[in-house]
Amino acid sequence: MRTDRSDGLPRQAPLRIDLVSEHASPLAALGGVDAGGQNVHVAALAAGLARRGHRVTVHTRRDDPGLPDRVVTDDGYEVAHVAAGPARAVPKDELLPHMGAFARELRREWAAAAPDVVHAHFWMSGLAAVAAADALPVPVPVLQTFHALGSVKRRHQGAADTSPPRRIDLERDLCRDVSHVVATCTDEVFELRRLGLCSERVSIVPCGVDTAVFTPRGPVAPRSARPRLLVLGRLVERKGQDDAVRGLAAVPGAELVVVGGPPAGGLDGDPEVRRLRAVAAAVGVADRLVFTGAVARDEVPAWIRSADVVLAVPWYEPFGITPLEAMACGRPVVATAVGGLVDTVADGVTGELVPPRDPVRLGAVLAALLADPDRRAAYGAAGVKRARARYRWSRVVADTEAVYRRVLATRRPVEVAR
Repeated sequence: MRTDRSDGLPRQAPLRIDLVSEHASPLAALGGVDAGGQNVHVAALAAGLARRGHRVTVHTRRDDPGLPDRVVTDDGYEVAHVAAGPARAVPKDELLPHMGAFARELRREWAAAAPDVVHAHFWMSGLAAVAAADALPVPVPVLQTFHALGSVKRRHQGAADTSPPRRIDLERDLCRDVSHVVATCTDEVFELRRLGLCSERVSIVPCGVDTAVFTPRGPVAPRSARPRLLVLGRLVERKGQDDAVRGLAAVPGAELVVVGGPPAGGLDGDPEVRRLRAVAAAVGVADRLVFTGAVARDEVPAWIRSADVVLAVPWYEPFGITPLEAMACGRPVVATAVGGLVDTVADGVTGELVPPRDPVRLGAVLAALLADPDRRAAYGAAGVKRARARYRWSRVVADTEAVYRRVLATRRPVEVAR
């Protein structure tokens, strides 16, 4: 038995780990309708597990006929493009009919060489992974991270929710069928309990941030002399950019920079951009609202560093990585008190939490914070410490691996007894 660890304890054998992420490829460009935090999470988790010596494959749906069957990334993990449905972009809420084909491809591959553990990301990935794993001669444990729950989406979007009608029931079934659930925040655990998941079968492992890339020092995006507020992410209504625009009216002289959305050349034709510009005109801040369009992932830290305050003000949020990135860059955060943001943003320490969909309160908090440079500096310094201590990816990956090991340790004696 090898004992080459610095603490003298035996080094555990590497695992073969398959991640399933049906709509969110780790190779996708960010900022599209269905490309965001889950893509970042899966890519960083896969890379971190590979660095720890594991053999990692990410299975994602082929959405382009020109994609190769398999790609070995520079980070040491492999991406397998699974033929399931048309080889083109399909909105994720329309993918459920293709999960049977996805499961059949997984089953075929795993029958030839089964992984030690499967970790599904998003509910449809879980359906495919469970169907494939259960059909094997020796079932493989499947762990589930939902990233978002249908019950929460339905509660906040109501009739505007485009999820398949049976989503909530299927997620309830998954809570019963998977070996373990890896939740990303405390609020999600409460929701999972309502779906019938017992506490012993869920662990909390948050999303992470690359603290070697998101740092206080580094390039800064160009900026004017105006105080700068910044929102970052996809341009969808639930992300709350509308409330940020309305809150800007209470902060005379400041600008609001919206990072994300379509490429800069396509801004004028984007319906959400047009809607937000109309809101800005109605509240008298059109001259202080700036859209950058989509930016490359490696440019995001520079944009964050250019801000005086970073906003994350969604109506609801399964986790949300923007506050972590802002904190790691030493910027104060104003966030809505929803979902994972309640865990990550320490109210009165690294930033301020405000009620969702309340632009009046948001504007008052922003005005007070921009008028207090000492408080902004204190929040920024505390944010760096918090991000590095709790949310660096090396810790998130190690904690995720520890969950895998615990699940395997509880299953293996039963399998041997068979």
